[in-house]
Amino acid sequence: MTTPDIEGLDQLERAVLDEDASLATALRRFLLIAGYAHQEELRAWALKQLDGYEVGEELPRFREVAAALEITVEPSTPGRARMEDTRQISPYQLPQSVRDRGIGEHAPIRYGIREIEALIAMGWNLELSPPGSAEYMAEVTNELGNGSTVLSLHWRVRLTALRGVLDHIRTRLALFVAEVRAAMPPGQRNPNPDQIDSAAQHAFSITGGDGTTINIVAPSAKAARGSTASATVNEPVPSPPQPWWHRSSVIWSAIAATATIAGVIATVAVAK
Repeated sequence: MTTPDIEGLDQLERAVLDEDASLATALRRFLLIAGYAHQEELRAWALKQLDGYEVGEELPRFREVAAALEITVEPSTPGRARMEDTRQISPYQLPQSVRDRGIGEHAPIRYGIREIEALIAMGWNLELSPPGSAEYMAEVTNELGNGSTVLSLHWRVRLTALRGVLDHIRTRLALFVAEVRAAMPPGQRNPNPDQIDSAAQHAFSITGGDGTTINIVAPSAKAARGSTASATVNEPVPSPPQPWWHRSSVIWSAIAATATIAGVIATVAVAK
């Protein structure tokens, strides 16, 4: 008994190579092929790229992108107008309790592909602040100890980093198509499930079995200048604050414009 052939590889190849088309189209084609081949690991990976990652879910390395850590402070100077100041800081300047919660120079990108594409189309860099950042800001304000109030603690994610996430996915899909082609003998039009499995092992480091992790190397990102969009990412809420936190003054800055993308609030702000 021969294994059935799986159609759709040509359509997937065209979708992957069309740089002007949404990457979501290619992922849906890929999802169908993975379903026909009963490749659960590929299906799970494709769905995560389309829908995004939930709170508490481990991210693949390529979705942890390099990002500068910044704070916006309001200096307290008697007799002078109140002015906000945004500055880049090192994670080592943060209180140890904040560093212990994973705040460093890599930002988690949990959005689905359509959301990432929409953010890139807006043309602004992104400011990401985790939920519960009021507690973080209170701790940093206390650590500064100079009377200044921390208004925001966030990552500045460059557009190049967001594009890198999409490019990494597109490259993996292209590698998958190439591996399938290589496994097919001359004259065969469509692949069979065994050839799909073989391509998955080479393109995604999948070895089979339920719950197998797909290993993807993180892309590099170059800095870019421009405006910013602010958003809250799906990070775990920090532990309940200690009583002394309530004595810290935490002031949230007003943002001029907001854009809602699939339940994630993105606020557009002009970069300084």
